[in-house]
Order: sequence, then structure tokens, then C-alpha cells
Amino acid sequence: MRLLAPFKPSLASPLTLAWLAAVWIGVLGNWPLWQRMIALPELDNARGHVFVLVFIGIVIALQGALLSLLAWRRLIKPVLVLMLIATAALAHFIGSYGTVIDPTMVVNIVQTDVREARDLLSLRLALSLLLIALPPIVWLWRRPLADAPFGRRLGFNLLGFLGGILLMVALGLSCFADLAATMRNYKSLRYMISPVNAFYSLGAVAARAGAQPKGPPEVIGADARLAPRPAGAKPPLLLLVVGETARAANFSLDGYERPTNAELAKLPVLSFKNVTSCGTSTAASLPCMFSPLGREQYGEQKKPQQNLLDVLQRAGLAVLWLDNQSGCKGVCERVPNSMTTQLPAGAKPLPAGLCDGEECLDEALLHGLDERLAALDPARTTQGVVLVLHQMGSHGPAYYKRSPAARKPFQPECTSNALQQCPREQVVNAYDNTIAYTDHVLAGAVRWLQGQQQRFDASLFYVSDHGESLGENNLYLHGVPYAFAPREQTHVPLILWMSEGAAAGDVVGKGPQAQCMAQRLDQPYSHDHLFHTVLGMAGVQTSVYRPAMDMIAPCRAR
Repeated sequence: MRLLAPFKPSLASPLTLAWLAAVWIGVLGNWPLWQRMIALPELDNARGHVFVLVFIGIVIALQGALLSLLAWRRLIKPVLVLMLIATAALAHFIGSYGTVIDPTMVVNIVQTDVREARDLLSLRLALSLLLIALPPIVWLWRRPLADAPFGRRLGFNLLGFLGGILLMVALGLSCFADLAATMRNYKSLRYMISPVNAFYSLGAVAARAGAQPKGPPEVIGADARLAPRPAGAKPPLLLLVVGETARAANFSLDGYERPTNAELAKLPVLSFKNVTSCGTSTAASLPCMFSPLGREQYGEQKKPQQNLLDVLQRAGLAVLWLDNQSGCKGVCERVPNSMTTQLPAGAKPLPAGLCDGEECLDEALLHGLDERLAALDPARTTQGVVLVLHQMGSHGPAYYKRSPAARKPFQPECTSNALQQCPREQVVNAYDNTIAYTDHVLAGAVRWLQGQQQRFDASLFYVSDHGESLGENNLYLHGVPYAFAPREQTHVPLILWMSEGAAAGDVVGKGPQAQCMAQRLDQPYSHDHLFHTVLGMAGVQTSVYRPAMDMIAPCRAR
């Protein structure tokens, strides 16, 4: 009869559960890390395989040591559930897209809106949660826990922590040469140790935010003013288009073999071919590219500063930020701003098919621009206007959503947000369709500017915030830490168009200034030049303007 009695699991120690979870997380939950390490050429030998096994032990020891501190009867189960779910989700994203979880990526995650997050959901994510998180969660939740006096439990937990640390040190010393060389040559591996990577990065972001002084941002360009215009000259109208996830490698204007820029190729535009981004994500690049500090200094600033838009507005120009993305990351907080779905008075409704209720195609940015221009402060408009259009662009992984059905010249395209499940050529087709659609939108922007030339000296300045990986080296999307990011994620397109008046009497593509600029298309530029080039194009004089960083200044002087 005892054989028929219901099974009653024995009481388990919280510390035992902590170490069992550490083994599960270390071995199974970190499979993308082990896959990446085994693929390294330096480790493709017997000694390398032994090192990988030792490193697995180091990761288990680290996880076990940290979980030992949390091995309390009422705490351990909720903690382990959180850890297992986080590990399973991270395993999916790291394994599927080759991304790493550093502080910058955590900022991206925090700032992701609902529609962006929805694009990242997939059956593979559900499968990862089902296989990695669900079995141990069900097992441990049904496991009764043994109780112990506080002092005794504290002693056991400290022994578990110290034991884990000693084991980690011993294993590290046993293969120190291989460990040091691997961590030095492949620094991204440290951000693949899940879920420690995510919690460490989250803590780093919180600490950085807490360390910043409170209060308004530091004023820059307090002396900003507009340079006197010659008699009869028109005020400037600059359309500054911030691209999203567009990499220069797929622009035919920059040498790509496919005709992704068929419309712009018919216009007198200048395409700068050697431009690097300030970061590899929108959260990093967008504030940086509008700052006068440049990439090297931006991450070291002690106090938040105002940005380019503040200086333009202070000089007396009318400024408007129009967004078709998830926001301006704080750049447009102090200037007029709007979403594409927020139409001005008098504007016609958005055409059918341009928006689906959750997001709009980028042509929505051009809809109602006349009414938006008319709604700006008239006193400022007479001095000049800067309109910033923030695209949805080529935002992944659902590239197929970023271009309308009538503008998909490259077929067949990947229609899944699980890019690794599509043949690579279909992923590239879907991405190239987004570039071809951006080409169409930019050509439409130029046509709109041409219609404004009776009132303004019009210009278009387009640059993407960062690039994208499309499967090279098994990497997808973007966000790799800048120090070891591939060129596909940092090499971005930059396109310039100027009307006759804006080019100071020289039609771009025909006169001396155009010839001067054409000779500089292969020069190395970066997002660091944006701040000063836009100030020069808008005719703003200020002490923070550096002519040496103005891309057009050498040719404007001629």
C-alpha cells in the first residue's frame, strides 16, 4: 500500500535550490555564449574545448555565489523565477540576433515602446521560455523548503557565497592565460553571461542616472544669434531628416550594386561615403549627434546639456521636431514637437493605408507640412525654419512593415520578425526595400522643398542614427558595444541637397561650390560634424560653433 501512497518530495534547502538553479542557468541558459566560444578559431582544438568547460564552471560558480546571498526561504523562489525567465528571454535574443546586453542595450530596452516590443515577440521566444524557464520553475515551485534559524541560514548562505567565489578563482587560475587572452580579444563575451549581464547593466544605468545632478540642463550657445543676411536674401528652410537603422553599405549612391536610390540618383544630391555614427543604437546616437561634445566626450559629461535645437531656437529660428518613431530621447523636450498622427489645424486626414492604427509609414512625415509650417510662430518663421523629421526608416526586425506593398522592388522578402528563420537573401530583400522606400520619401521631401523656394533658401540634410547587421558574422540588428561593433553598424549614409539660394548662388551639382563639395565626398566625417554643419547652414553665429567641424564651411568660403 505504501507504493500507492502519493509522492511527497523531501524538504529542500534554499541554498540547494540556489546552486541547482546556478547549474541549470549556467549550462542551459547560457547556450549562446557556449556556441559563440566554441566557434572562436582560437578555441577550435582540444585545449580550447577544455577551456570552454572550465569557463562553464566559472559561470556556474559566479551564479551560485550570487544566488547564495539570496537563498532565504521566503525569497529564493521568487528570485529564481525572475532569474529563469530573464535567462530564457536573454538566451533567445542573444542566440537569435547575436546581440549583447550592455548598459547601452538596457537603455534601449527601457525606452522601447509597445509597437517596437511587439516586433520582437516570436514563437522562438515562447519556445525558449518553455524549454529553459518553465521546467525548473514548475519543479522548484512544487518543492517544499526546509526552514532554519536565521543565524544558521545566514552561515550556510555565506559559506555558499565564499565557496562559489573560491571555486571561481581556482578555476580562473587554472586557465589564466587562456582566460585573459579570450577576455582581452573578445570583450563582448562578458556581456553574454546571463542573467548577470542584464542585472549588472541595469545597475550601471541606474547608478549613472542617480549620479547626474538634478535641475535643468546646462545652457550652451547663450550668445547665439542669426548672421545678417544680404539684402534680398531669403530666410533658410532646413529639413533635417534623421534616418533610422540605415547603413551606408546598402545605398546605391554609395556604391551598392542594387538600385536602392533610384529617385535620389536623378536629383542633384551629394552623398558622403565615409560617415560614422556616434553610437550603435538610437538611445546612444540621437542625443550624441545633436550635442556639441562629440562621441569621445559625450559619454563623459558630468551634467546634461542643451543641444543643437536649443541653440537654433535661441538664435530666433522656428524649430519643429516631427516624430514617426518612439520619441526623441529627450532631444526635442524644449522645442515644439509633434507625432505624425497629430495633424495641425487645416490639414487633410492622413491617406488610407498610410497608418495602421499603431504606426505610420514614413510618407506620413511629409503629409501636412505646409500646414505645420503655417502653424509655426510667424515672427520666427521670417527669420528661418528648421524642421526635423525622425523616421521609422529601416527599424527591425520586422523590416517588411517599413515599406508599403506598392514599393517593394526586391522579392521575395522575409515577412517574419524571426530573421534567422528566413534565408539571408530574403532578409536583405526586406531591408533593401526599406532603403528604397527611404529613397522615395527623401525625393518627396526634396520636391516639397523645391516648392518652397519662393519664400526660403531651402536645404535637406539626411543622416542615419546608426547602421544594422544583416547576418554578417551571425549578427543581426544593432546595439553591439561601440568598441567592437562591426562597420555595418557604424557606417551610415549622409545626403545633402541645397537650393540655389541656400548654396549661396550655386546650384548643387553645377557650380564651383558643388565641385568643391564633390571633391570632399570621400573625406571621413561623423555625427560629430552635424552640430556645427547645421549651425552653418542655418546662419547661426555662436561661440560654440567650430568652423573646422562644419562640413560645408571650406566650400562656403570659396
